[in-house]
Amino acid sequence: MAAKLKKGDKVVVLAGRDKGKQGEILKVMPKEGRAIVDGVNVVIRHTRPSQASQGGRIPQPAPIHLSNLALVDPKEGVPTRVGFKMVDGKKVRFAKKSGEVIDA
Repeated sequence: MAAKLKKGDKVVVLAGRDKGKQGEILKVMPKEGRAIVDGVNVVIRHTRPSQASQGGRIPQPAPIHLSNLALVDPKEGVPTRVGFKMVDGKKVRFAKKSGEVIDA
C-alpha cells in the first residue's frame, strides 16, 4: 500500500491528549503503523547519567498512530484526506479538500 503520510509532511492530530496540535513528521514506522511528530505526544524519559549524557528527565516525542493524524492542506491550512492520481504518467498524492497536488 502506498504511503499517505511521509517524512516532512505537516500534520494535525485528530485524537488524544494532543488533539489539534500541528507538527512535522520526523519519522514514519510503516510496520507498526505509527509516526513520530515534532512537538506532539511528548513524554518524559528518565535517563541515567553516563559519559555521553548528563542524564535526568529528558522530554522526547513518542510515536503516535497514523490513524490519529491528518495531513494539513497546503492551500487552505485545514486537515484533509490524501488521495492518489496520475499526473503526466506519474503517481502523485493530492489533498482531497482542495485538489492541490502535494508532491509533484
